[in-house]
Amino acid sequence: MKNRIVIEVWVPDLTFPGWMDRWYEQAADFERLHPEYHVKVVGQDFWTFPQKVAEAAAEGRAPALAEFYFYTAEGARDMLNGDGTPTFTSLQRAVRGRTEILGETVVLDDILKPLRDYYSLGGELISMPSVGTTSLIYANKNLLRACGLSELPRTWDELDAACRAIAKSPSRPAYPVGWSNHGTFFQQALATQGGLLVDNHNGRQGRATTVDLTSEAMMTWVEWWRRLHRDGHYLYTDRIPDWAGTFKAFAEQEVVFRITSSNDVNYMVQAAKANGFDIEVGLMPYNADVPYVGNAVAGTSIFLKDGLGDEAEDGALAFLMYLHSPRVAADRHKANSFMPLTHAAHAVLEQEGWFEQHPYHRVASDHVLGFPAGATRAPGSGDVPLSEGAQFGDFAGNQDVMTRAMGDVLARGADPLTRFAEATVEAQNLLDAYHADRLDGGPIKGTSLRVEHFATAAAGRDYSAADLEKIVKLGR
Repeated sequence: MKNRIVIEVWVPDLTFPGWMDRWYEQAADFERLHPEYHVKVVGQDFWTFPQKVAEAAAEGRAPALAEFYFYTAEGARDMLNGDGTPTFTSLQRAVRGRTEILGETVVLDDILKPLRDYYSLGGELISMPSVGTTSLIYANKNLLRACGLSELPRTWDELDAACRAIAKSPSRPAYPVGWSNHGTFFQQALATQGGLLVDNHNGRQGRATTVDLTSEAMMTWVEWWRRLHRDGHYLYTDRIPDWAGTFKAFAEQEVVFRITSSNDVNYMVQAAKANGFDIEVGLMPYNADVPYVGNAVAGTSIFLKDGLGDEAEDGALAFLMYLHSPRVAADRHKANSFMPLTHAAHAVLEQEGWFEQHPYHRVASDHVLGFPAGATRAPGSGDVPLSEGAQFGDFAGNQDVMTRAMGDVLARGADPLTRFAEATVEAQNLLDAYHADRLDGGPIKGTSLRVEHFATAAAGRDYSAADLEKIVKLGR
């Protein structure tokens, strides 16, 4: 028997329980179906992953498949081998219109539109979405009812009104609402209003070269957020981003509402059960004063190495299609609560009664696939809200700049427009530095390829699975 063809797959190890075990199992299952291939999965440190790939590419040993956090998508596209050639190629181009590869059904046309749109440029899917999340609002139903309320707020105005009612109630907790000071929520707030972070349509109609953190959409969001805080309704922990702190506040029933990632659904539901209260989950509130345009998604996607050769490339593509086959994708959703990424996987879960038994798990998909009830749609909108999130260099650095600016507005009374104008200058310098690095042999510096905010990295991973498990058990 000839030697097996090795497909090396590098993924960031998110350290969730069983995370890498599932990757190893998927690789082994694929090998049983395709014994001519050996899929070698390598878990890498989340924080340094892109740099390790860039270093490997420069030395001519980049993996066949590499999973990048969405902040670093442009860095992956700009990455170069030691001979100056691009490290990765377009996924759609490599598929070449085929409907199956090595017997595995090609699923590109079945990917949920918001996820496909985010990782596409000019209508071409560049990398395979592998993890998908969005922003949701969670409510303690017991506190909600005790304060005389029965429904989740859908808009910023409705959340405002709910906060005022909660503040007047004898049953009020310490604060009506809380969320982490994280770029995810800026992105969602801008997306719903049609706002942009950078020029050239968020870097989608040409490379982004100019940052603007003082747009009307941004300042409307900032001013509304500041007012909630000034009125004593919003819990700010004065840490960036402090996912664990806001989660702890919800688990300990110090807030009625928490806005956070859809990926938190498992922990949020567990915390509610452990601490003896009911939970409700809904779409992140939006600004109803303007038409609803789109939603922001986050997550990861897998890039395909260029120049693998036909057999290795087909093996890598077949493995990607296997990962997204209906049964495998549905089971992956059950294990980690990330959105099922294809309509076929969603249908499997529906047919099996998964969503009927676990209704909270379908809210994220419903969010990105449809407009909120009663929302005014932007002219020319289709049936699915747009998902045209930004694509530009040092995206994570940009987010750190804006969260620190917001921290100064909330905790230190900085003038919003003045502070965000200063942040724009700082973010512009970061983008310019990325381009200088990119033009000097491809992005390689830590700042060019960072995967999260400075503040998050400096504080350590404050949102570990172990931390959450401890908080979930608070009421036991």
